[in-house]
Amino acid sequence: MNIREEVRRMKQDAPFAASSKEEVRNRALLLAVASLTEHAEEIFAANHEDLAAAKENQISEAIIKRLKFDEGKLADVVRGIEQLTSLPDPIHRVTLRRELDEGLLLQRETCPIGVIGVIFEARPDALVQISSLSIKSGNCAVLKGGKETVNTNRVLFRLIRDSVIEAGLPEHMLLQAEQHNEIDELLECDDCVDLLIPRGSNAFVRYIMDHTKIPVMGHADGICHIYVDKDADFAKAIPIIVDAKIQYTAACNAVETLLVHRDIAAEFLPALARALRESGVTIRGTAEVTDLIGGETVEETEFREYLDLIVSVKLVGGVQEAIAHINRFGSHHTDSIITENSGTAEEFMNMVDSAGVYQNCSTRFADGFRYGFGAEVGISTGKIHARGPVGLDGLVTYKYKLYGHGQIVGDYASGKSSFHFKDL
Repeated sequence: MNIREEVRRMKQDAPFAASSKEEVRNRALLLAVASLTEHAEEIFAANHEDLAAAKENQISEAIIKRLKFDEGKLADVVRGIEQLTSLPDPIHRVTLRRELDEGLLLQRETCPIGVIGVIFEARPDALVQISSLSIKSGNCAVLKGGKETVNTNRVLFRLIRDSVIEAGLPEHMLLQAEQHNEIDELLECDDCVDLLIPRGSNAFVRYIMDHTKIPVMGHADGICHIYVDKDADFAKAIPIIVDAKIQYTAACNAVETLLVHRDIAAEFLPALARALRESGVTIRGTAEVTDLIGGETVEETEFREYLDLIVSVKLVGGVQEAIAHINRFGSHHTDSIITENSGTAEEFMNMVDSAGVYQNCSTRFADGFRYGFGAEVGISTGKIHARGPVGLDGLVTYKYKLYGHGQIVGDYASGKSSFHFKDL
């Protein structure tokens, strides 16, 4: 497949997608729900092939868990699509209406970004989420999933693309890339592609950023923290930490580092260690930690993103030290404080420089579906345009529309006419 030629066709179709009616886009989503449900066994059979190949290639259990697409995953993506159809139309919304002068009206309206390229990890549900968000937001999208789920992705993409065409949306609204070399071809399409969203390892995301002129949105790491304050409720803290670590260990919003107030360490850490070890979690900690509960002793500079049943632990003297550690060693993704002290919580949430800051809850809530976005195309740790789980709002930009009646700038420059700027 010639990626450049295909993307040029998408660029030509992008205005038609952008001007499409909400009911047409919602119809495409509902047709996709019906098609995915009707062809469930075909999807599961393809996924079985991918899982068998993954096991034969000795891929880790943590990754295999991501590859699996079963009845539960299908039910989740269907709920996400249905939620998307119930959300307000993200495009054609007027966010500014101002009369510059009599008969000269300025409007700012939301519109799709245009053509986006999403290169994502081997997770079939990600393909459904990304394509659904693209449809709802009126964007054209190039989708490149991981090779480990090539069979599942191929079936899912066909069913969704057929639904798009049946609903009356542009034929080239969605494109699937399957070959690895097509990524490099896509990176060179800066004249056709408006935005790239890479999802994967730090090295992969950095590679994308370093080899394209196309704007890139996303995050490279998911080093999420939980700080257990001296005013924490232990009965809340332990279940929160266990959930954040084991509920979906391979996710970027799983907790990787725990910071515990030194004043409660002797009482809290043994109870926490028991709960973590009972869940199969290995503890790596500073010497101060391992002296209390055992485990592998490491320096804080060795803490990292594990995406596995491993967690780093360090003791701190208070919230300010915890904030300093997170801002230095974290990835600005999602960080949580466990405390009953509202003042301490507010200081933490104001001072931690992350896309998501929580009090008394699991970092695993950092998700577009759980935020009520329907789904997410990814999570951004950047500060320009979109931050945190990127749902519909992160896939639109805006344009200015000016309606006049023959006005010319020369009249305003000469003083013949003047602006009066009135918001309507």
